[in-house]
Amino acid sequence: MPHRRIALITGANQGVGLQVAKELAANGVTVLVGSRNLARGDAAAQQIGPGATAIQLDVTDHASIAAAAERIGTEFGRLDLLVNNAGISNTGRSLSASIEDYAKTTRPSNVSFDEMRAVWETNVFGVLAVYQAMLPLLRLSSDARIVNVSSGVGSLTTNADPAFGYRRVFGPVYPASKAALNAISLAMMIELEGTGIKVNLVSPAFTATNLNNYAGTESVEDGSREVVRVALLGPEGPTGTFTRWENAPIPW
Repeated sequence: MPHRRIALITGANQGVGLQVAKELAANGVTVLVGSRNLARGDAAAQQIGPGATAIQLDVTDHASIAAAAERIGTEFGRLDLLVNNAGISNTGRSLSASIEDYAKTTRPSNVSFDEMRAVWETNVFGVLAVYQAMLPLLRLSSDARIVNVSSGVGSLTTNADPAFGYRRVFGPVYPASKAALNAISLAMMIELEGTGIKVNLVSPAFTATNLNNYAGTESVEDGSREVVRVALLGPEGPTGTFTRWENAPIPW
């Protein structure tokens, strides 16, 4: 009987991360529910049921990341799947403000550097920090995969097209952080070529979550489908892809 795969999902106590954790657990994967707040992680793990364990993990805190890696190594001995899902879109946008109104306050000409740094700290540097800490554990797996959850709004090719519907909200904070994440993911893909560790980049579409004050047009279940599909790919599955549902490529 094949061993159960061990998966770590960051930001898994709500939204897409929680839905992905539920579906992976339902497919026999042992899921480590990464959460900044351990109590919320415990509540999410209880909601998921057997096969889910909460783990305190703040992607902006190197001590938290190191402690999580040490715990995984001690309790499980390896990591088979890393889903870098944790992300934020802003630090203080009013619940009543639309995405368009927020975009007007974060143009290159008027953006707050504190706002930009905070979002990039989670969406870019946090992903890289978790990658560095978990890579030794992934190297111990016979079938390791990294799935980075990005967004189509980070596609430079798409945003360069004047016909793109969301082009007007492209700015230095969330959209550019996802463009940077895409670049970091490509660097990971190149670094890990020939190692057997697969790296995939996925957009969950415009999903209604706390990230966008539930303004998204897709349900959490529908928005999570591509993340789950890619996360469940076997050893013969591809690496180096950037896709949305269902396996539709997104231009870089």
